[in-house]
Amino acid sequence: MRAVIQRVQEARVEVDGEVIGKIGQGFLVLLGVRKDDTEEDVRYLADKVTGLRIFEDEAGKINLSISEVKGEILAVSQFTLYGDCRKGRRPSFDEAAPPDVAERLYELFVEEIRKSGIKVETGRFRALMDVYLINSGPVTILLDSRQLF
Repeated sequence: MRAVIQRVQEARVEVDGEVIGKIGQGFLVLLGVRKDDTEEDVRYLADKVTGLRIFEDEAGKINLSISEVKGEILAVSQFTLYGDCRKGRRPSFDEAAPPDVAERLYELFVEEIRKSGIKVETGRFRALMDVYLINSGPVTILLDSRQLF
């Protein structure tokens, strides 16, 4: 499982011009599910996301978690995080999970985050979405449940 975490001042996601998810300060999480990911991958990544200390404290150091700043999360499923472009010019998505598996694990990821008390908004699984954000910093972090980076 992979995630691109962007620290944002605000973010929203729209489908057909309708806002379906919107947050203030927090994280935009783009989440990709690999075909052999398990619930263990979900728990690892949810714990990592909620524990990330990438907000500034009163001294200006990046030292606070999303809970400490009372931030929110906008979680958007993005299978293209498993696009493999090493051969040719068209990405292969062979490593991405099939939709039914990906949706189940994506929903479980959202539930795990909610259990921590953080407000979570979502995109719409398998929909063509427009995602808007104001990246704060900019701060962008890559996470992988297999700790590949």
